[in-house]
Amino acid sequence: MSDTAGARRQFGEGPLARAAALVYTLLVVEALLVVTTAPGLVLLVLLDRDASNVPLAAACALPLGPAVSAALYALWHRGSDLTDLRPAVAFWRGYRRNVADALRIWVPLLVVLTVVAVNLTHLGAAGVPSWWAVPLVLVAVAVALSAANALVITSLFAFRTLDVIRLAGYFLVRRPTGTLANACLLVVAGGLTAASSEAVTLLLSSVFALALLRDGRAMVAEVHERFTTEGAGGR
Repeated sequence: MSDTAGARRQFGEGPLARAAALVYTLLVVEALLVVTTAPGLVLLVLLDRDASNVPLAAACALPLGPAVSAALYALWHRGSDLTDLRPAVAFWRGYRRNVADALRIWVPLLVVLTVVAVNLTHLGAAGVPSWWAVPLVLVAVAVALSAANALVITSLFAFRTLDVIRLAGYFLVRRPTGTLANACLLVVAGGLTAASSEAVTLLLSSVFALALLRDGRAMVAEVHERFTTEGAGGR
């Protein structure tokens, strides 16, 4: 009897089972990401890569923010037990809880990136020196990295948007290792999009979300310890 109970406890808890659980969770989350961003994604893929389409491309990317936030929530709360996996339930719970907060982070990010992109593509027409491209790109990267931190924080914790933004900027300097890792993710995602298409990048977005969470573990732990008594599991 004890051997049978022990076998039941061990079922679904081995390395292979945990790997299978992770793959299954990633596939489900990826499918839901595609579903929730499909309208904008279809339009985005059909757009020509022309500077005049930058504002329209940003509008098409609006659904991506809440979807990524829901993916972060689902992946953070994922289980390792192969017999009790419910990533879809976690995804939709995270989507409902985080959609408004995620948009408060995502919309300003898209606005800033759109302004920077439009300026970069019209430097000559505006009579602006070409070296202005460098600070513009640095501003865009800093805002994108801060937004990455902010999305992780707002997806896992119940803070005011202003507090989330402050924490995101704080950890941008406080955790340089995580910031550098996120910068590498940004480069990989940008390079993949430039070399292929936005659709290909989206099909790997659950993997990028998982990597973003792993890069932000130290940040999440410090937020849990210093800024809340409930922790990430309490939201």
